[in-house]
Amino acid sequence: MSERVPHVPIDHEEVVVRCGRRSGLTMVVAVHSTALGPALGGVRLWRYATPDDGVRDALRLSRGMTNKAAAAGLDIGGGKGVICAPPDHAWKNGAPGIERRAVMHDFGDLVDSLGGRYVTAEDVGVSAEDMATIAERTPHAVGLPEAGGGAGDPSPYTARGVLAALRACVAHELGTGDLAGLEVVVIGAGHCGGRLARLLAAEGAELVISDVDPAKRRLAAELGAGWVDPADAVTTPCDVLAPCALGGAIDRANADALACRIVCGSANNLLAEEALAERLRERGVLCAPDFVANAGGLISVYRDLRDPGGAEVDRLVEGIGEAISRVLADSDERGVPPLVAAHDLARRRLEAGPAAIAA
Repeated sequence: MSERVPHVPIDHEEVVVRCGRRSGLTMVVAVHSTALGPALGGVRLWRYATPDDGVRDALRLSRGMTNKAAAAGLDIGGGKGVICAPPDHAWKNGAPGIERRAVMHDFGDLVDSLGGRYVTAEDVGVSAEDMATIAERTPHAVGLPEAGGGAGDPSPYTARGVLAALRACVAHELGTGDLAGLEVVVIGAGHCGGRLARLLAAEGAELVISDVDPAKRRLAAELGAGWVDPADAVTTPCDVLAPCALGGAIDRANADALACRIVCGSANNLLAEEALAERLRERGVLCAPDFVANAGGLISVYRDLRDPGGAEVDRLVEGIGEAISRVLADSDERGVPPLVAAHDLARRRLEAGPAAIAA
């Protein structure tokens, strides 16, 4: 059973909520905008207290995907998928009575019912192998394993893009993009955060790592990095704070306690409230707009959809640093937070349409 929600009080084109016929799990697809092309965005498999929480997450994330694609100069729109796992479920390889393959087939059917208006990809809790299973039910899936001809894991591209954004922020603040000796706290050492930590270590940065999984201490030891408890990570003194886990890392409770000069990471919606962007600006903390900094993963799966060559993908990923530099220059000139400048950049490209972006 599915429910289309065309009159919800939001700025979305379409929201579909379905109970999977095989798994019984609630699934959501939120199509925010197709102004520049089909809505592309990953599907997140996560534990939610209620299905309503999953819907809200899909709405928030899909809006960010529209901005991310527009700011990156891609001719695609923004959307997001969510699969609501039971709140007490670890969701690794399945659960009693619920086969992972059935879950992915249910979501694939939901994606296929939209006729190409939404194209799905990998996100939190979902693997490239899961994408291959989804693709058994719909052609509107990207980011499949490389062995199957897809782009594979997008996290290397996300990490490279965040590194380019981080370098641009450091150059803006310190006058040089040299990261050697820079004190960086990486929060979340998963696919993206772990890769970013390795890249930073190779650049000579002084690292501190934090993760809810104690096993990630092995990565810290391997890289010669420090370790900090997740409860203290956000307020740890450093040059750069790099949130690379789930969103909302910076909220009203800790915004005034930040002890860093720059915030730049791979997390989506790293500010719990956008109004906090102004508070950080007033405190002299440069906060890189997340949807610009973390666009590398979207660019990598965009290759599957539009088939640009590898050189073009590399150019787009490295161009994230240039985009951040433009946003920061506009922010300084207008006296507004970088987040506002980034939203304006995305809005201008949305208004110009795909032809102007291609040019």
